[in-house]
Amino acid sequence: MKIGRFEFEGRAFYGMIEGATVREMEGYALFDTSARLGARLKLKDLKFLPPLDPPNVICIGLNYKLHAVETSENPPTRPEIFLKLTTSVTAHGATVALPAIASDEIDCEAELCVIIGEAAKDVLEDEAMKHVFGYCCGNDISARDCQTRLDKQWARGKSMDGFCPLGPWIETDLDPSALKIEGMLNGQVKQKASTKDMIFSVPRIISYLSHNFTILPGTVIMTGTPGGVGFARRPPIFMRPGDVYEVSIEGIGRLSNRFAASTFADPEIS
Repeated sequence: MKIGRFEFEGRAFYGMIEGATVREMEGYALFDTSARLGARLKLKDLKFLPPLDPPNVICIGLNYKLHAVETSENPPTRPEIFLKLTTSVTAHGATVALPAIASDEIDCEAELCVIIGEAAKDVLEDEAMKHVFGYCCGNDISARDCQTRLDKQWARGKSMDGFCPLGPWIETDLDPSALKIEGMLNGQVKQKASTKDMIFSVPRIISYLSHNFTILPGTVIMTGTPGGVGFARRPPIFMRPGDVYEVSIEGIGRLSNRFAASTFADPEIS
């Protein structure tokens, strides 16, 4: 089942996607199964919203061997964890502003995202999937200069406004173990892999995280990106105004976002 969050005539609601139409889920709250199916609306008439407002966005770095190789890092022996601020979350179709303070080295990372439906703490690996509500596409946008040179940690470079597109909806019926995943810049494939190539599987990630901290319902776990990211290419490829980056995952759909120049201009911040 595909569940999305939309806006129509100034009203936000959850809906069940049925091909080119959406059935409004009246009275629905995420993880609540008591909703009634209401009006049928055309998908093309709706504005996409982020599929949820997560309490946390937890990310796993270097989870594909080729990505570790292209960054000149050894494949990790345990999941490498970092976070993105929830204020970075945005929707399918939203325009992402290239931040004036760090606009020159913006990179994209196609990722499978796991949506936690039930709180998880000290979960065994073979029980981890019981805590999953569904999956969506994600783009871990990064300001590489902040991430790799200017700062001593990743918070700023990973968490600027709009740096976490999620969507286009949540797919609840999916086996995440061997899904085709692609990242495309202006229609050209730059990243291509299968989730079977992940170093740490979804159950392993959930179990490991849950032994470090409680994973709250609604938490988004970004499971890492395949090789082919922009900063590792020669020459590097970074986002420019007008560029469109798309994340396509088998069984889910396609997340698309356009980049634009920031409307804020202050020479003092540079």
